[in-house]
Amino acid sequence: VVVTDVEISVTGQINGYDYVDLGLPSGLKWATCNVGAESYREYGNYYSWGELNPKENYNNSILYDVEIGDISGNANYDVARADWGSTWRMPKQEEMQELMDNCTFTLYVGVDVTGFVLTGPNGNYMFLPAAGSKWSTTFEGLSTNATYWTSSPVDQSSINSHFLNIRKSDLYWYISDMNRSYGCPIRPVSN
Repeated sequence: VVVTDVEISVTGQINGYDYVDLGLPSGLKWATCNVGAESYREYGNYYSWGELNPKENYNNSILYDVEIGDISGNANYDVARADWGSTWRMPKQEEMQELMDNCTFTLYVGVDVTGFVLTGPNGNYMFLPAAGSKWSTTFEGLSTNATYWTSSPVDQSSINSHFLNIRKSDLYWYISDMNRSYGCPIRPVSN
């Protein structure tokens, strides 16, 4: 299914940033836009996993080959907490899984942006732009994939961390892992 117009639900605000309550079992609130974006239709900034600043070349990460636990809420490594403050943080792997288990998604192809509308059990919805990712200086999956970091490292790996990926080609979404050096957008959450 392809929708022809997209808006979002806004149910509140934390520290100046809008959120939507999707009616998830955990009660988790999802930000309506990515870190570095001024509207829900913008990609925002790209970050290597555990880094606080966008960069020109995504071929390394300060946490590449570093043993570390989940970074959600750690202002030294979680850009959502560092930039947005308050209770904002990166979503954990299990929180991305909750999103997948409880929401439906629909493809949106517009003149200015392609992405996915996620509708929660309560009927509220948010939009994830298909911002893809960056490796070195090259975009991968731009306008075809929504690729978002979680705060969760892969067990037994100091090189990879988990991410959410939604593919336009076959309307499939999954959580997998990739090299921490990749640049991906961050969609914050709050309890």
